[in-house]
Amino acid sequence: MKKDSSSPQMVTVHEVARVAGVSAATVSRFLNGTAKVSEEKRQAIESVIERLNYKPNVLAQNLKTGSSRTIGVLTQSLVSGYFADAMAGIDEALQGTGYAPLIVSGHWHADEEAERIELLIARRVDGLVILSGKLKDAQILKLSQRVPIVAFGRDLSAPRAYGFCLDNYWGACEAVGHLIAQGHRNIAFITGPSDHQDALARLAGYRDTLAKHAIKEQQQLIVGGDFQESGGLLAVERLLESKQRFSAIFCANDLTAYGARLALYRRGIRVPEDISVIGFDDLHSSMYTTPPLTTVRQPLFDVGKCLGRAIVKMIGHETLDIEVPQLNLVVRESVKPVD
Repeated sequence: MKKDSSSPQMVTVHEVARVAGVSAATVSRFLNGTAKVSEEKRQAIESVIERLNYKPNVLAQNLKTGSSRTIGVLTQSLVSGYFADAMAGIDEALQGTGYAPLIVSGHWHADEEAERIELLIARRVDGLVILSGKLKDAQILKLSQRVPIVAFGRDLSAPRAYGFCLDNYWGACEAVGHLIAQGHRNIAFITGPSDHQDALARLAGYRDTLAKHAIKEQQQLIVGGDFQESGGLLAVERLLESKQRFSAIFCANDLTAYGARLALYRRGIRVPEDISVIGFDDLHSSMYTTPPLTTVRQPLFDVGKCLGRAIVKMIGHETLDIEVPQLNLVVRESVKPVD
């Protein structure tokens, strides 16, 4: 069918209704999906919309329905591969739902996170997805009274707030257990931030796994890190300067492992021939490091899909039958058995 050459901005709901032979109210109900129309009327309306090249005024529809058809996403970094994978999963989950993501970053500062959330609420987002962060659970529950919220990295269960964590403790136990199974006994650990829930769970897993295998914990082998490459580099430098003996390093995340690997390289220490290294996250680049990094995989793309599906279900008042993805150990080439 040949389309009308008139400008789409000139076409109104009333004109579509007149040409289709129905009321303007029927066209509005069809466009908004608020009521069923007969098959005959549906075909007539769709035919006229195509012929006149009609484009609905989305802003006007949003004002009328009170919905912006957007989902606010609070991340902590716009450049981190960790958060990028999760955001990609959210985006895929929203495809075909009529919702689009609106992304902001809190940069790991509670005040900035709260400010950005207020900005998103002011933009009339229909729901919020929060990827980690420093906000307290109580703050999120209070915010959920204004807008539905789904959060990653915390356990929440309320009428308008839902959150889940992955089992970081189990993942750390798997990582350290793998090193022990390869004969390592002097295992250093580069921690994450001391106020980060995931980092604390990984530290607990490290300690408990050593104890389970009757390996005495050496406090000098636990060195502070910050989940960044620079933190891993500085931590290894401190370990080497301390003259402590160790044959393996468990890093609290992959970025830390990248920095640790660089520090070892600069000292002429080979991985894994001299020191084994294991990470946590399985960022995409970890399979391309030299050597490819053994690590605990967090399925962050799948996490993002779960979050996206959950917020859409929550907005639609549907049951949240969400299956949380699981961690698993990915064995590559950065760990070598002790001779």
